[in-house]
Amino acid sequence: MTESDDGSPAVSADAEPEAGTTPDPEPGETVAVVEPKSARRPTLRFSVAIAVVVLVLDQLSKRWALRSLSDGQSRHVIWTWHWNLTFNSGMAFSRAQGVGPYIGAVAFIVIIVMLLSVRRNGGVVSSIAVGLVVGGAVGNLSDRLFREQGWLRGRVIDFIDFRWWPIFNVADMGVTIGGALLLLAALFDSRRAGTGSPR
Repeated sequence: MTESDDGSPAVSADAEPEAGTTPDPEPGETVAVVEPKSARRPTLRFSVAIAVVVLVLDQLSKRWALRSLSDGQSRHVIWTWHWNLTFNSGMAFSRAQGVGPYIGAVAFIVIIVMLLSVRRNGGVVSSIAVGLVVGGAVGNLSDRLFREQGWLRGRVIDFIDFRWWPIFNVADMGVTIGGALLLLAALFDSRRAGTGSPR
């Protein structure tokens, strides 16, 4: 370091930058920006945590339904909402009765694909959606695996009845809401890609 004409210290052009500082980029040089950890996308653990919450709520609610509604009587809640215990051997919302084993096999594949997809490129909304879908799928799959008639032949417990909609459960709610969020996220991403706006 030398002194300038007015006595103030002058810095040499090839001097090393001080510790803790970042040198100015050269013209045309690309500078990599590192996101802080708090700004990184949610990890697989985030989706798994949401899935666990959905699974626990689903199983607790089904346990309550078996204990409180086993007399076969429907119980009015409000408006057209009733508690009404039924057993479903088909798809969600009591569709396609008798195809439980096939639905169970498909559910296995869906769970694996969902978790792998969110691990690769999951945003916030996608991570929440995958957690909801996986939690709901595992909730209903556990019924098919461990209830009544044996491996993949058990019936799913449904008990939420609005009288104008097929009877469903908490797991069905997770799958439906999660699927809708995934659709909205896909539409938003495609629109954003079409406008060329950065993420």
